[in-house]
Amino acid sequence: MLMAGKRLAVFSIREGKGGSIWVRAGSAFVNKDGSLNVLLDVLPLDGKLHVREAAEKRDTAATAGGRYAGEPGLDSMPVGGHS
Repeated sequence: MLMAGKRLAVFSIREGKGGSIWVRAGSAFVNKDGSLNVLLDVLPLDGKLHVREAAEKRDTAATAGGRYAGEPGLDSMPVGGHS
């Protein structure tokens, strides 16, 4: 149920060779009148966004890393142009 003050997670879902890749695109908050404020950190390439109830915060030490062991997570990867 969407209630005022509820925190939502916003994702861009990309289809890759190995399946779907979920990229956190921002957050949304439910207003008293049921409308949403959406705060985006990135813009989706395909123009589609997926909004769902945000999961509880996890311990970042336990969940650090990417899809495979030893791979850096998105937060630790450099951002910028091509080399």
